[in-house]
Amino acid sequence: MRFTIKREELLKGLTTASKAVSSKSASPVLSNVKLDLTESGLFITGSNNETTIKTKVPYQDESGEEIIRNYELGATLLPSKIVGEAIRKMGGEEVTIEVVDSTVATISDAKSNYNLNCIRPEEYPEFDLEPNGVNFELTYAQFASMVDQTAFAASTKEQRQILTALNLEAADGILTAIAIDSARMAKKTIVVNSDLQFVANIPAKSLVDVKQLAEGSQNVAISISDKKALFSFRNTVVSTRLIAGEYPNTKNIIPKVTNFALEVSASDIINAINRANVLADERENVVDLTMSEDRVEVTSKSSQTGTSQEKVEPFRYEGQSLKISFNSSFVIQAINAVGSEDVSFLFVGEMKPFVIKNPSDDSIIQVVTPVRTF
Repeated sequence: MRFTIKREELLKGLTTASKAVSSKSASPVLSNVKLDLTESGLFITGSNNETTIKTKVPYQDESGEEIIRNYELGATLLPSKIVGEAIRKMGGEEVTIEVVDSTVATISDAKSNYNLNCIRPEEYPEFDLEPNGVNFELTYAQFASMVDQTAFAASTKEQRQILTALNLEAADGILTAIAIDSARMAKKTIVVNSDLQFVANIPAKSLVDVKQLAEGSQNVAISISDKKALFSFRNTVVSTRLIAGEYPNTKNIIPKVTNFALEVSASDIINAINRANVLADERENVVDLTMSEDRVEVTSKSSQTGTSQEKVEPFRYEGQSLKISFNSSFVIQAINAVGSEDVSFLFVGEMKPFVIKNPSDDSIIQVVTPVRTF
């Protein structure tokens, strides 16, 4: 195998594929990326066995300008971290890669030269990257909003792996995405084709990666089968294994009836919470929200440093006096996720989960559990 390629295009491809490569993989061969030069272009693949990313660098860009030239077809495996770092630090506009005797790859530009040990491509596992099962498309804007408004609420603790997933369910023309951990829930709905039906638990981290990689795309094609989810955009395919198990029943988490309602400016309440955080206990980040028809206050206290108190104005409040204590980080993330200038808080009672939502958009709902402070 031999080819000369624009360095920036090669680096983009390596960076994309390497997102799936883990330094902790149980299989040493998966610390490599696979470079496969075919008649269609240069395909670069990285995997950790759970997630696989395959991206293509074409011979020409959309304007017809040459990207790859002086080539001889073939394939090889190169250490992901080292080849990426080498290409990143080279100064030439073009890079030439040539594999000698299947065991050494020479990487050079006008000034630099690397000789890297490489591995025969036959050593690399075969991954199924064909779309099968249920197939549909979302616009990138739909996909990005779904991920941004929910994935942050998924658990990061592997003890309950099912909670590290985003639960996607399509039925009756609605795609519902839910993320939940022990203290909060985020739910987003999107109108889709009425024939679409499936349920899948997709790692939240994989969805965040896809959202970042697909930025600039118009659409994201999605394929859901029994064991994997496949995402295709531009010249890239991302495959991730589904998380097995039954997702918790979340139907009763959102309160059907609420007794108290607060509507305030999102930026005003976030700023007040952030200022209260200066004195909040660092381990818990707990602040208090005290509400009545006459007054809304955000307060915090620390036995070591003192207290903080701030009025929030203007506001609209309905109900009797109420005081709620909560994790400030969870509430700020929830407010940011609803993406509106004004935000509504709906409460059942002092220690019941409460709702945070956009007053004019019912497609996104956040639920946060209060913190007991006595």
